Amino acid sequence: ITSAVAFDILPLKLHPFSQSTPTGLDCVGWKRHISFPVITDGTLDKTALTDDVGSEEDLYEDFRSSNHRYGHPGGGGEQLAINELISDGSVVYAEALWDHVTMDDQELGFKAGDVIEVMDATNKEWWWGRILDSEGWFPASFVRLRVNQDEPMEDYPLKVEGGKEDESSSGTRRFGMGQTTKDQMRTNVINEIISTERDYIKHLKDICEGYIKQCRKRADMFTEEQLKTIFGNIEDIYRCQKKFVKALEKKFNKDYPHLSEVGSCFLEYQTEFQIYSEYCNNHPNACLELSRLTKVNKYVYFFEACRLLQKMIDISLDGFLLTPVQKICKYPLQLAELLKYTNPQHRDFKDVEAALNAMKNVARLINERKRRLENIDKIAQWQSLIEDWEGEDVLVRSSELIYSGELTKISHPQAKSQQRMFFLFDHQLVCCKKDLLRRDILYYKSRINMDDMEILDVEDGKDKDFNISVKNAFKLHCRDTEEVHLFCAKKPEQKQRWLKAFENERRQVQLDQETGFSITEVQKKQAMLNASKQHHTGKPKAITRPYYDFLMRQKHPTLPTTLPQQQVFMLAEPKRKPSNFWQNISRLTPFRK
Repeated sequence: ITSAVAFDILPLKLHPFSQSTPTGLDCVGWKRHISFPVITDGTLDKTALTDDVGSEEDLYEDFRSSNHRYGHPGGGGEQLAINELISDGSVVYAEALWDHVTMDDQELGFKAGDVIEVMDATNKEWWWGRILDSEGWFPASFVRLRVNQDEPMEDYPLKVEGGKEDESSSGTRRFGMGQTTKDQMRTNVINEIISTERDYIKHLKDICEGYIKQCRKRADMFTEEQLKTIFGNIEDIYRCQKKFVKALEKKFNKDYPHLSEVGSCFLEYQTEFQIYSEYCNNHPNACLELSRLTKVNKYVYFFEACRLLQKMIDISLDGFLLTPVQKICKYPLQLAELLKYTNPQHRDFKDVEAALNAMKNVARLINERKRRLENIDKIAQWQSLIEDWEGEDVLVRSSELIYSGELTKISHPQAKSQQRMFFLFDHQLVCCKKDLLRRDILYYKSRINMDDMEILDVEDGKDKDFNISVKNAFKLHCRDTEEVHLFCAKKPEQKQRWLKAFENERRQVQLDQETGFSITEVQKKQAMLNASKQHHTGKPKAITRPYYDFLMRQKHPTLPTTLPQQQVFMLAEPKRKPSNFWQNISRLTPFRK
């Protein structure tokens, strides 16, 4: 095999130990170099997609036979430009957007944020790069080219003895009209933010007009419920982003981009960006629904026809629907880069600094809501294992397990004591009893509404209300009925953990009220239905694997087919504290075997 042929083969080698997070696509706005015939009114003729044998296939083949292809990441003029720079001796750097974990010695592993020297970009999907002394192939879609290629590898600006900036690296280097190197770097970042926003708007428009509009014309193929599942609230996102990009353009200084003050735009829209939470939470459901539909050729041909009529790049619908998830995760990265090149004296500095924190908080909120929605399935499964359950489901009022453990409950009259297992959720405390013979079986006994309760710390000694001596005790007192519940822990540290847990429960309830977090009735019913099915079959329900598999089947880029390291909408920063939901339950509450 010649070296030229080998070069084309090696990058596409799939290795069973390669395991990374797919980005799907990050390529909106790539130039289309080929014109394409469009139906006059820009819509699909309903008769052209009838159920007659061969009609949809013929339409699809007509489009394919015209051999229209559009640019995608690493292709077209952009890819040629990268290779020209490399062949001219220039050093081209790319920044890792996602972790690429691999055990293949031919691939280059890295973490999000690492800077990679691109040494060859001839192949569309796999590039050859270097980090320090390591070289290897890596997926082109996992990185983005650095906005400022002329920036030194060290943190900019360089420092000299005495803590002052090296003038040779910053202040004395100027680029026309009195711009310093740092100003030019800021110009590059501002231009990228404006450019990518405009491309993103075009991308959202293509989805709304190219797919949703056409799907609504085919009531025989799609119900409104299906469309809501597939596309989520992407139309709301489109409307929000159109307003946002207009606000950005008003703040954009065309003559001197480095003087633009865009930080205030992000601060103004930080609350509206929370609509991405609903979209990100729904995205796995969208992938599963698409997976089900695309098993039928009729839907495959329909979606492809929609894409071609709208002149969209050669990526499947699930890939297009991934971009809003990526976009909200990319804002903190862009703002961090913008802050890096904004002088503290710049009028935009404080706003950019505040905007970076605000967008990190938005991302944190989205991740937290995603985690909470994942928890409702676990809560439903837990309830399905409790015997003799009475009253409403836990999910009617709660969505988070705060703490759980064993306590002694003392009740009136005669100060009767009972050993019970307690589960503290937001809004309620559930009491269960262990089976005398089978200690892994729990029976439902009662629950306490935490919204009406105040927590009272009880000193060791004789309690006046119950007329008994207590140790490691606390009370729950109902403000309305004056009802009092007395609890005793085995150890002082266990008591303190319970008191802290009650504080956390109130804090969680208040935070949910402030952020407007809620779970829909459909989500609650679905979680209980899934738990019921799993309880009867006794088999674990594979919830996330189809979602991963579906992501891995995207047309571009071709990625290793093993499981990814993490879901794409989990940001590299800030890293959230892992949920202790299952640790609480598995440690303190054995389940039915």
